Amino acid sequence: MLNTNDILETIRMINDENLDVRTVTMGISLLDCADPDPRTACEKIYHKITTRVEKLVEVVDGISAGYGIPIVNKRISVTPIAMLLAACPDADPVWFAKTLDAAAKKVGVNFIGGFSALVQKGFSAGDKALINAIPEALASTDFVCSSVNIGSTKAGINMDAVAMMGPVIRRAAELTADNNCLGAAKLVVFCNAVEDNPFMAGAFHGPGEPDCCVHVGVSGPGAVRAALAKLPKDAPLDDVAELVKRTAFKITRMGQLVGELAAEKLNVPFGIVDLSLAPTPAIGDSVARVLEEMGLECCGGYGTTAALALLNDAVKKGGVMASGNVGGLSGAFIPVSEDEGMIAATEAGVLTLNKLEAMTAVCSVGLDMIVVPGDTPADVLSAMIADEAAIGMINTKTTAVRVIPAIGKKMGERLDFGGLLGYGPVMPINTSSPSVFVNRGGRIPAPLQALKN
Repeated sequence: MLNTNDILETIRMINDENLDVRTVTMGISLLDCADPDPRTACEKIYHKITTRVEKLVEVVDGISAGYGIPIVNKRISVTPIAMLLAACPDADPVWFAKTLDAAAKKVGVNFIGGFSALVQKGFSAGDKALINAIPEALASTDFVCSSVNIGSTKAGINMDAVAMMGPVIRRAAELTADNNCLGAAKLVVFCNAVEDNPFMAGAFHGPGEPDCCVHVGVSGPGAVRAALAKLPKDAPLDDVAELVKRTAFKITRMGQLVGELAAEKLNVPFGIVDLSLAPTPAIGDSVARVLEEMGLECCGGYGTTAALALLNDAVKKGGVMASGNVGGLSGAFIPVSEDEGMIAATEAGVLTLNKLEAMTAVCSVGLDMIVVPGDTPADVLSAMIADEAAIGMINTKTTAVRVIPAIGKKMGERLDFGGLLGYGPVMPINTSSPSVFVNRGGRIPAPLQALKN
C-alpha cells in the first residue's frame, strides 16, 4: 500500500533535491537489419528505429506531465553496429553513424548509443573498421555515442584493442577541438560492459536482449545527501548505510513506476531500472557532496574510497528491494566534469587521478569525464585504459574510461561542455612512457575468477 508520508517525501525530493528520472532509453535490436548492401542496411536501420521510437518522446513527456515526475532525457540504444558491418565488411561505417544520427533527430531523442564493438577476446569482421571510424563518426554526427568493450573477467584484456583506443581517443578529440573536444566525451572504453545500460555514452543494446524494450535510469544524489544531512554527526556508519538503503528504495520505486507505465503505453517489454546516483553540475546534486556529508572534509581525501564503497553497496541493496528488474550499472557514478563537488575537489588539488583510480574499484563505473592535457600521448591514454580494465577484470565488475584530451589546453585550464556534461579542470597526468608495454599487444589472460563453471 502507498504511504502518504512516502508520497509527500518523494514530492519534496523532486521539488527541492534534484530528484529525477535521468533517462528513459529504448533498446532496439538491429540484427534483422543486416544486409550485404550497406545502403539497404542503412535504410532498414532508419526505418526500424523511426517506426519503433515514433511515440517514445510523446509517451514519456505524457508520463512526466501526468505524474509530476521530471524525466530529463529520452534516448535510444541499438545493437553494436560492428555486428551489422560483418555482413558488409567493405562499407564505410560512418554511413551507419549518420543513419543513426538522422533517425535520432527524426524521433526527437537527445542521444543514440550503439556505434560500438565488443572485442574483449579478439576482432571479428567489422570490428576494426568500426573502431578506426569512431573519430570521424563522432565528429560528423550530433547525437551518436560510441563504446568499445576491450576486456572482461571471462576473456581477459585484448591489448591489441587497448593499443588502438589511445590514438582513437586522441583523434576524436582533435577532430572536435573546435567544439570542446566533444567527440572524446561521447566515447567510452569498457571492461565487463553490460548489455542493458541505459546511460550514455556507453549504452548499447546487447545481442542477448529482446527485439525491443524500455530501460529507465534514475538519479538522486541530492536526495541521498539531504537525507544524510538530517542524521546526527556521531551516528554510526550502520545507520548511514541503512538510511541510504531506504532512500534508494524510494528513488527506485519511482523508476519502476515510470518504466512500467512507459512499457505498457509503448507495448514493449519493460527491461530494467538502473539506479545509479548520476550527478549533475547543479549545486546539491553531487555524489562528492554525499561522501562529504558522511564526514569527509573534502572528496578525495583519505576515507573517500571507504565512504564510496558504503554508498555504492547501500544504493544497490536498497534498489534491489524496490524492483525485481534492477540492472544496468546501478550504484554511484563519479564523472568529474558532471559533479559540482568533484570539480571543486579537483580544483582544490585534493581529488587526483590516482585517488579516482582507487575509487573506481568500489563504485559503479570508472574514470569518467576526466579532462587531461591536450598533449597527453596516445600510449598513455591506452595505458590508463589497461589499468582501469584490470580493476574491472580482477574484481568482476564493470569499469570504463571516458577521458578527454583538451587539445591546446594545459593543466590548470578548463574545458566547458555545458549542460549535463558540465566543465572539467585539466588534471595533471603521469606521462612516464608505457609504450613498450602497450605495444606488446596480445592478450592479458583471464584471471582465476573466470573459472567458475
